[in-house]
Amino acid sequence: MSKFIPLFISGLTVVSAPSFSEENLETFRSFTGFTGLINTTNSEVLKSGTWDFGYNNMLDYRGEEYLDGHNLVFSAGLFEGFEVSGLIASNSMQDSLFDRNSHTEREQVRDLSFNAKYRIPMIPKEWFSLSIGSKDIGGAANQYRMNFAVASKEWKDFRFSAGLANSDHTTGMMNGAFGGVEWFPLDWFALQVEYDAEAVNAAARITIPKEWLYDLGELTLTSRFYSNTDYSAEDDVYWGVNFKAPFSDEHQSRVSHVEAAPAPVIVTNRSKPKAEKVIVAEKAKVAVESEEPNQTEKVSRTDLNKLSRKLRNVLIADGFESVRVGFNQQPVVLVSFENSVFNRNELDALGLVAGRISELFSGTNAEFVLQLKNHGLPMLSLSGDVQSYEGFIKHNQSPAIQVKLGSMRSIGGVSWVGLESSNTPYFKPRVTLSPELSSTHATELGVFDYSLAIRADLTVPLWQGGGFNISAQSVVSESSDFEDFGAFDGRSEDDGVNNAFFYQTFQLPWGIYNQTKIGYFREHHKYTGFINETAWVSPDGNHQLINTYGFFDYKDYDSDRDYHTFGYQYNWAEKDITFHVTGGKFWRKDSGVRVETRFWFGDSYVALYGEETNTQMAGVAISIPLSKRKSMNVTKFGQIKGNHAWRHQVGTKIGDSNNYLVYQQGYTPQTSISLDRTFLNQGRTSVEYVYNNLQRLRDAYLTYK
Repeated sequence: MSKFIPLFISGLTVVSAPSFSEENLETFRSFTGFTGLINTTNSEVLKSGTWDFGYNNMLDYRGEEYLDGHNLVFSAGLFEGFEVSGLIASNSMQDSLFDRNSHTEREQVRDLSFNAKYRIPMIPKEWFSLSIGSKDIGGAANQYRMNFAVASKEWKDFRFSAGLANSDHTTGMMNGAFGGVEWFPLDWFALQVEYDAEAVNAAARITIPKEWLYDLGELTLTSRFYSNTDYSAEDDVYWGVNFKAPFSDEHQSRVSHVEAAPAPVIVTNRSKPKAEKVIVAEKAKVAVESEEPNQTEKVSRTDLNKLSRKLRNVLIADGFESVRVGFNQQPVVLVSFENSVFNRNELDALGLVAGRISELFSGTNAEFVLQLKNHGLPMLSLSGDVQSYEGFIKHNQSPAIQVKLGSMRSIGGVSWVGLESSNTPYFKPRVTLSPELSSTHATELGVFDYSLAIRADLTVPLWQGGGFNISAQSVVSESSDFEDFGAFDGRSEDDGVNNAFFYQTFQLPWGIYNQTKIGYFREHHKYTGFINETAWVSPDGNHQLINTYGFFDYKDYDSDRDYHTFGYQYNWAEKDITFHVTGGKFWRKDSGVRVETRFWFGDSYVALYGEETNTQMAGVAISIPLSKRKSMNVTKFGQIKGNHAWRHQVGTKIGDSNNYLVYQQGYTPQTSISLDRTFLNQGRTSVEYVYNNLQRLRDAYLTYK
């Protein structure tokens, strides 16, 4: 400790000095699961929309000593100033803790802990930053519980940190005052020295920039080369590796250009005979002045006809279906279309179509109205004028547009070009390929056990709102515990057909949607039955009420089962967060409530959820697209694409003295066709969502024009 005192005191002195650093210094992951140094944390947090996966071999054995073991850490920045992480600590990877032959000198430990850290806002950056955090939150067997507060200050190439913590570690690590100094002499190299309330530790960090890794992310290598702790063997060498990347490039683009996505304001449209409330984007100053004065000209009917036909042909070439283009003398250009290529997000389709109109009708006084349909049902309309939208595309101006859920406003005197049936979406098969994963984490049988299958979903739209779906899968790999007669055999994926059903969706008045699926369903047993979903969507799309009922009859037994849930969703589009509450009777006859908060980053999200039915559970889920932003066009033979919303979750019991595994609590059968997934853009269809993602409209056109 004596070696650290001079360095620690100098750090505290610098905290009160003014900062000359214009940019934040790099941040790293500690061996204990937080953004920080080695054993200690600093006040920095993982950037919003960024994830980090790391491995290190310094096992904190029950807070009693340090051993050569395994730590697996997954971290995510959920919103500005808040990060969460999950840490698996284990002596071995796949040893069964019930096997006496696998035990070494000490009883093995295998623990899953959940951690969180929050940086306090409203503290001026030139002063310092302050964070609070907690480790091993809510677990049934808390072996690593810790609470802390820490302040950090950046000065030139240094970051100084000091804080207080309390823990139950016998070693004394993070139980009292702690602090550290980080030095960044080079962009790719850093040295760290810390006092963790028990010992002085030192480490070196080398970062491989993402430019060397095809812009996928950053790789960091760590070596803890010095420690004077009394709780570790002198010859132990501890090291770590971390990979950090953004969840979504589209999210990062939006964050860096957020000033170009104006907040919507409510105004009264007085240009129409009947005054009505509409939502339009607030006018903003032009970021880049045009070299020529903005002039428009009136277009003749002949030219409108030619341009409309050209627009239709271009949109069909882009892969859109059921394309109809019309115009009137005002002039207003109308486009009705089905999106089958931008399956990750409907905004990309709207952006490309609106951009095509501004390109072809450039310099005219035309207005436009877009109607986005799904299975022939009108889902969303976007309207504006070509001059304003062209300024948005070319100069990043804020466009004057109007967004409306459902059908577009009525427009008279329209002449249509081409026939909608010439590129109908019906009777064209679409195949979605996706992995199916059943897994357990940090159990007595292994750190990670799994059953992995490849699934193919075949969907054929047949008529308006209706179609047929069949899905089948094949198991490609399993750990021994998921194989036949293994401990988790009952949870393993199965070969063969999973579902085969017809579906029909209706769009009713007052924002009500109804979908019924009838057919064959396999949920570890074979059933015939039906699932009915009824959803009410508010006029602005921010609120949804969902009622779901399913009835199933065993094919091999004289018995049946059903489930009935009622849910509510709130879409906080400004923050890219959705809140979900679901209650009722679930699939396994457990009754209760499930709550979930999803933090969206582009087309990915990280969710925190909690359940209370037979027992209390909490966990983390992640959803990522396993497909390109733009899928292949649909041909007469069909379309092959990836899963645009693949989800995996990890949960654990809370509020109990034991940590037994709980399987499919709060569960309802999932299919590739649903109101939320197929029709409502994963619950993101709302007016404010469009306004808060205007940059994505522009980016879609500039990327795919």
